[in-house]
Parts: sequence; structure tokens; C-alpha cells
Amino acid sequence: MPDHRALRRTKDGALRSMNKFLWYVPVLSAVAAWQILSSAGVIPETRLPSPLNIANGLTELLTTGLPPGFTLASHCIASLKRVLSGMALALVTALPLGVLMGYWNWMRNVLRPFVELVRPIPPLAWVPLAILWFGIGDGAASFIIFLGSFFPILINTMTGVSSINKRLVEMSILLGAGKSDLFAKVFIPGAMPSIIAGIRIALGIGWMTLVAAEFTGVKSGYGLGYMIMTARDIQRADQIIAGMFVIGLIGYGMDWAVRRIETRMLRWR
Repeated sequence: MPDHRALRRTKDGALRSMNKFLWYVPVLSAVAAWQILSSAGVIPETRLPSPLNIANGLTELLTTGLPPGFTLASHCIASLKRVLSGMALALVTALPLGVLMGYWNWMRNVLRPFVELVRPIPPLAWVPLAILWFGIGDGAASFIIFLGSFFPILINTMTGVSSINKRLVEMSILLGAGKSDLFAKVFIPGAMPSIIAGIRIALGIGWMTLVAAEFTGVKSGYGLGYMIMTARDIQRADQIIAGMFVIGLIGYGMDWAVRRIETRMLRWR
């Protein structure tokens, strides 16, 4: 007799593969149309380079580098170090503060006016102060990333903790749970979906903020934002767009990694 479960798994796997392929069809179609219009002269190369020229520019960035010797891999590593350091600082400060503000109403009421006053200020508005405090370099860039990442994590953590079902908390107390047990086994696990959503938002904002912060200049000469500004100075539009593509690709990869972690951590949902 045929193994119906095996057939079902095979069918589901084929459907998932087909869905993934169909996801790329619009993108590939748009790139093909772009190349055709560029080859036909409808889209001027001086305004928007063709995909093939951008691919050549990307190859130059990988091999020769911009400036020469500063390869794309080195720029990526430098930018990732800055964004991860800023994100780490945001996590260790925003997570505990968000949990406390979600748990204690009085703390939320006291701190919320300050949070709502500072939160709308764009991270890039802090660039002059960041340079004044930390100088031009990694310290200023990490501080800007921290500011961009801090508030999404704080707000989502606070919202997740404060929305925990009160009956669940009461039942846990009746069963003998202390405050440490409530935080470790009720509030933090219950708020985890909201916390991870905040981390995803913060990572995206931090990554965008990083590239813009690097426009102000970095001492080391490494960074994707610095690389794009260098390409602008020598009027290499192909390498500017290639750098933008790499930024988007890395951002997508980081979000994918967080989503994979979310899937494993939240299997109980």
C-alpha cells in the first residue's frame, strides 16, 4: 500500500518549492525589462545603469575595491560591526527597562513623557551631538544606531509585558510564584512575540541609520555608506546602485535570521 504520509510530505515540499520560485518571478521579470529598456536606449545609462553594468560594478567592488584595496567584504564587515554593537547596547538597556515599565504602572507613567518626547527625534538629528561627544568614527556611528534601535525594542517590550493576561499572573501567584518566577516564566515568555517584533523593527532602523551615519565620515575608511559616498564622488552610478543592492541583501539576510530564531523560540504558539 502507498505511504500516504510520504506522498503528502512530497507534495507539500513541491508546493513550497513552487511558491518560492513564483516569489522570484516578478523580480526577475522587472530586471529583464530594465535590461531590455536600457539596451534599447529608453533608459539612459548616465541616469540609471543597466543591470549588467551594475553587475560589473559589483564585481569591481568585490575584487578591486573602492577605494582600491578597500574591498566590498571589508566594508560589509565594518558596517556589520557597527550595527551589531549599537544593537547590543540597545538590547541590554531597552529590554530590562521595557520589562520594568510594562510591569510597574508608576514607572511607565513617570518615564513615558520622556520617551515620547525623545522618540520622535530622527536619529540623524543626533549626528552633530554624536560627533561632538564621540568624534568622527565608530563611536558616533554606534551611538546613532543605538538611538534608532532603542525605542522600538523598548516600546514593544513594554507593550508585550503590560498586555499579559492578568488572570494568568494571578494564577501563577496563587501557585506560589515569586516575582523572579513571574518575570522568568510568565512576563518574558509571554511578551517574547512582541519583543522579537521590536527587535526586527529595530534591526531594520539600525541598519538604515548606520549607512546614513557613515555618510558623515569614518576614520577607518571602511563602511558601506562611506563606499557609496566615494562612488558618488567619482560619479560611478553603477557602484552606487551595487552598494545599495548589497545593503538591501544584508538587511534581508539579517531579518531572515531573526525570523528563523523567532520560529524556533516560539514553537509553542
